Amino acid sequence: MESTLDDTTLSTISLLEGRLLRVEHLLYGGSITQSTTSAIRNLQDLEHRFAKLLQHIRVYGELLKLYKSNPTLFQSPPASQPPPELSLEALRAIVLSAASSYPATASALTAISDTPVPDPAHSAGLAALLPRMKGIEATQLAQATEIAELRTRSEVAVRQWYEHDVMGYSDFVAGVESRIERVERAVRRVEKTRDEI
Repeated sequence: MESTLDDTTLSTISLLEGRLLRVEHLLYGGSITQSTTSAIRNLQDLEHRFAKLLQHIRVYGELLKLYKSNPTLFQSPPASQPPPELSLEALRAIVLSAASSYPATASALTAISDTPVPDPAHSAGLAALLPRMKGIEATQLAQATEIAELRTRSEVAVRQWYEHDVMGYSDFVAGVESRIERVERAVRRVEKTRDEI
């Protein structure tokens, strides 16, 4: 009997040490190898490291205090039993406040159960179309790339046409108009001098 108790104690200490090592690994990232010292020394070392954790991380210490003062908070009661901290009137008020939603929930559940399951052949047909749809998507992406390239080339072509042809023609027309104006001025001068003579 005593050897069984010793084995249980040693396995409990080993499990506690394993948990503590996992917690330390999660917190600090380091890995600490297990030592082969005596069980009492291991237990003291575990208690010391646990106390260190509680000192460095205040939330753990407060959680432990809360657990010691109210252990029932960390244990969920069975679903078949109502919460012990609520009175019968409070439970009745909760149930009555949600009573109007029961028929709506029941009809929604009935509607779900009445909904027929789609034919698996349609789902299989859609699944068979997936490779074809992926091919179409790849084609669309290639077409979008080609369209973007054509837009860029069109923009370059329109800009060249505008800058060279339209602007060149405008410059030509402006040059012709300025020459006509000069000729008109010269003709007026000649006519004016002819009229004066």
